[in-house]
Amino acid sequence: MAGQPNSGKSTIFNAVAGYRSVTANFPGATVTYTSSMVRLNRKVAELVDLPGCYSLSSTNEAELEIRKILLTQSVDSIINVVDASQLGRGLTLTLELMELDIPLVLCLNMMDEAARKGIHIDIIKLSELLGIPIEPVVATKNIGVRKLFTTAAKVSGRKMQHRQKHLICQRDVEEMILELSTAIKANGSNNNTVTPRFLAIKLLEEDDYFIDRVRQSNGSLLLQKAQQLRKQLAENRGRSPDTVMAMERSAAAMEIFRRVTAIRHPKRDWREGLDNIIMHKIWGYVIMMMILVGFFYSVFGVGAFIETPLLEVFEKLETYLGKLLGTEGILFAILKSGLYGVSGGVAIVLPYLIPFLIGLTILEDLGYLPRAAFLMDAFMHRIGLHGTAIIPAVLGYGCSVPAVMATRILPDRRDKIIAAVVATLIPCSARSVVILGLAAYYLGAGAALFVYLLNIVVIALTGRALSALMPGVSPGMIMEVPRYQCPGANAVLKKVWFRIREFVIIAWPLLIAGSIILGIVEYYQWDSLVNKLLFPLTWALGLPAVLGTTLIFGILRKELSLIMLMQALGTTQVLTVMTPAQIMVFTIFITFYIPCVATIAVLIKELGRRWAGAVVGITLVLAMVLALAARLVFLMI
Repeated sequence: MAGQPNSGKSTIFNAVAGYRSVTANFPGATVTYTSSMVRLNRKVAELVDLPGCYSLSSTNEAELEIRKILLTQSVDSIINVVDASQLGRGLTLTLELMELDIPLVLCLNMMDEAARKGIHIDIIKLSELLGIPIEPVVATKNIGVRKLFTTAAKVSGRKMQHRQKHLICQRDVEEMILELSTAIKANGSNNNTVTPRFLAIKLLEEDDYFIDRVRQSNGSLLLQKAQQLRKQLAENRGRSPDTVMAMERSAAAMEIFRRVTAIRHPKRDWREGLDNIIMHKIWGYVIMMMILVGFFYSVFGVGAFIETPLLEVFEKLETYLGKLLGTEGILFAILKSGLYGVSGGVAIVLPYLIPFLIGLTILEDLGYLPRAAFLMDAFMHRIGLHGTAIIPAVLGYGCSVPAVMATRILPDRRDKIIAAVVATLIPCSARSVVILGLAAYYLGAGAALFVYLLNIVVIALTGRALSALMPGVSPGMIMEVPRYQCPGANAVLKKVWFRIREFVIIAWPLLIAGSIILGIVEYYQWDSLVNKLLFPLTWALGLPAVLGTTLIFGILRKELSLIMLMQALGTTQVLTVMTPAQIMVFTIFITFYIPCVATIAVLIKELGRRWAGAVVGITLVLAMVLALAARLVFLMI
């Protein structure tokens, strides 16, 4: 499945994907895709949801990886998802995909939105012009989805039979493509991996990837021919060849759009006026704060309501085990520790994590998050970052790993480094569990809100400081804002599961195992060694010495630090053994200190060991300074 961003591609994928769907990286890259095994006409097929892309000719890392996967993997068919209400723009990618000669089905999604705008598409005529099957779909209502995949299965593996076999450029450009295609056939440099025409277009666009491939296959004469034609094309048109080819493709797409569409009686929609309020230069920020604060209090309210009775159940179960087995033996120590791991997931992490991810997914699918990102662009300007750097920042509230990976979309290394540092400071869902499950639960929602506000201030100052140390100018923002839509319950639940299963499958077993290990270590009093080694840190922060081991577990997963804290203290009634000042100091330290192991691994891959180490150092220093400052404030109070 390929398509431009916000075309509804992932909505279609989620409608048919199973709960065993996996998210993985392209080989040798950190660009992610999602795949799932699906059953089509009694056959099992692998469905791959590629990241959104605008072109196969871009220097964007994600789009280059998408092109590579389409060219090097065994692809039976491509479903090209296009926003029907933006057909003229969407067809540019369609025309490029057609050049690959891979069986292609065009999915016209959001037909209801096109009708609302008064856009009537002659699907039969469009299919005749392109020579490929076309299926109209309304993914949010599951209309046409089954037929779409039935058609994709039918064309799978067949040779392309489209009547308009190629993008028809103006005569002078077509003659150059034909001349270079003929030279490619004669040279034999293509090795049948792509069509001669596709390779000719890429050589005319001066695409480095294909130039290197031709050079490796001893195609020096062919490259000289391509260089001559590029020079001729630039002289004739007065523009660079890649710009000329992009203009030709856009012109062809708009000509097809003109021939197959008619605009009749567009309907006025309340959503058009809503953006005037939501993205207003003053009221937009007021509304954003109201939404975010309301979101925060809703998540905390639901989590706290569920956490209290569940903790009571597990406390009674622990008491029962003590009476049954006695409280002195190793068996009870192991079972008690394992119970802490189970209860930590059931009663502490999930009550906050699930509503947090549900709310985040709803805001995303409603179309609000891109609008919030647009409003926050001014904030990014002030800390020395511009434009698409807001995307990693928004992703950071879900998980730091994809947030750091998303910095690949930034062309400048300076911006990439600053954005990665900022992304690691943003409280991810795991840190939010600590903030909500500790500060909010025991000190009140206002204490947790203070931590979030402090985080924003720290991010602004850190970004500003890094921008001053690494001077440069970042490009402005060009961002697509999707239409408002009501997310379907099934799609929301599936997306939440995709995001939460990492905790259920990986972190929770690790949490239980870590609890058992800590229980054994405590039983034999080996933990005293670790606590003695970390005593200078816990002493400086004014924390109980037994919490030294919890800081180690926090590097593995931030949620672990909260569960291990309760286990190290021997109670879930934290206020009986820790003061409010200690709870706040611990929360602030965990919120800012060293990123988890997975994030560090991605930082090494994206920025290198030197900068990954620098991020670890920066976050540790910030955590120490802020936690010590919090302790001093409480002492003065």
